[in-house]
Amino acid sequence: MRTAISPLALRQPRSLRDALRILRDEGPLTPLAGCTDVYVGLNFGTLRDQRFLNIWGLDDLRGIVVRGDVIRIGALTTFAGIIRSPLVRRRLPMLAAASCEIGAVQIQNRGTLGGNIANGSPAGDTLPVLAVAEALVELRSIDWTRKVPFVDFYTGYRASVRRPDEIITAVEFPRVEGVQWFRKVGTRAAQSISKVVMAGVRSERPRIAFGSVAPTVVRVRRTEAALASGATLAEAQGILQEEISPIDDIRSSAFYRRHVAARLLAQFWAEG
Repeated sequence: MRTAISPLALRQPRSLRDALRILRDEGPLTPLAGCTDVYVGLNFGTLRDQRFLNIWGLDDLRGIVVRGDVIRIGALTTFAGIIRSPLVRRRLPMLAAASCEIGAVQIQNRGTLGGNIANGSPAGDTLPVLAVAEALVELRSIDWTRKVPFVDFYTGYRASVRRPDEIITAVEFPRVEGVQWFRKVGTRAAQSISKVVMAGVRSERPRIAFGSVAPTVVRVRRTEAALASGATLAEAQGILQEEISPIDDIRSSAFYRRHVAARLLAQFWAEG
């Protein structure tokens, strides 16, 4: 009997090294873990990938540790794990806040930080946080390990610098100096995809990033520079409108997203 999953193939590695060898020798395969996005695509018939590598069992990719001033979060750390971490709540409260906004408890128990990055949706709730935290994404292949600044990770809509033989293994966060801020605007108070999502750090060097207003998450560097140099809020809001490029879609209109982005900037600057 032929079913919706009949054409799909799944490889089950025994270890991280085994997973990397399989990617090199048997690729292309799509790494998957919590499957919260894969199952949606399968259900709606929009899933393009057909060959997968199940990395959910690779415990080496889980955990939250501090190395010097750097917080290292394994790619398979779930949002529930991030929310429960006293270290994250103390050092990266904006990441904990973003993780609380991701789906229901069931999704938070399965969804992973690495999966949110790999999925590459411009509406990904944690992605503006990673941008303003100036995080590094660690990528490993069987032959090398490299660290890519998160702001350089995406090359376009759901496209990134990750190579077919690489796995996202961890995210590293340097110490964040300043007041951290996060807001998500959706259709309802919980379990909604963001219409606009924003993260910011208020300091002598303001850092501001938005999601759902461009093909990828975007650091609005000209807006940051304007605020740092003493521009008025109205001037900064005008510059912001030039730096974002929202679209009309089923969740919202470009006009509304522009309006909300400007309002969020004002709220951040008043509260930060």
